Amino acid sequence: MKLVSSPASPFVRKVRVLLRETGLDASVEELDVATTPYATAPEVIAANPVGKIPALIRPDGVSLYDSRVITRYLDSLAGAGLYPEAAIWEVLTLEATGDAIMECAVSITYEGRLRPAEKQSDEWREAQWAKIARSLDALESVWLSHLQGPLNAGQISVACALAYLDFRHDARDWRAGRAVLADWFEGFAQRPSMQATAPIG
Repeated sequence: MKLVSSPASPFVRKVRVLLRETGLDASVEELDVATTPYATAPEVIAANPVGKIPALIRPDGVSLYDSRVITRYLDSLAGAGLYPEAAIWEVLTLEATGDAIMECAVSITYEGRLRPAEKQSDEWREAQWAKIARSLDALESVWLSHLQGPLNAGQISVACALAYLDFRHDARDWRAGRAVLADWFEGFAQRPSMQATAPIG
């Protein structure tokens, strides 16, 4: 199998972390591509008509895309139990929360990197950050118990989202007022899978 990816993408990182946690990393080739919403790499379009990464090319079936589809598939393939049936709705909601933080944070990044300066909107950026802040507050006040315990896909998503905030939006200081969430992340970030997938640049 091949993972169409970019090392800076938090959605890709989520899959790369799960690959290492399940021991499937040796069986999946990571195909790094340079792609943007304005200049989508042909390898990405071939694997995903929407033109987004990650996409998983399988030798015996159609390509899979959307990180949540890919992680669910890989978990099933490995029998790793990262989507435990006993807590499936909580895990899926936690994963959706992490993914939503990523989506808003990537949107802020694109606003600054891809749009001409005269067309950029501070109001848009602040609206996206407000969504992130509310999600972080919910993680701190409601979801901490679900971040504890055996590893699951929701934890991976949240950790990759928080790591992306450090990577691209560290000046926002997401840790302020969220000491318990910050402590959890500091511990999770020491996992070998997280260390091995840290973006550079």
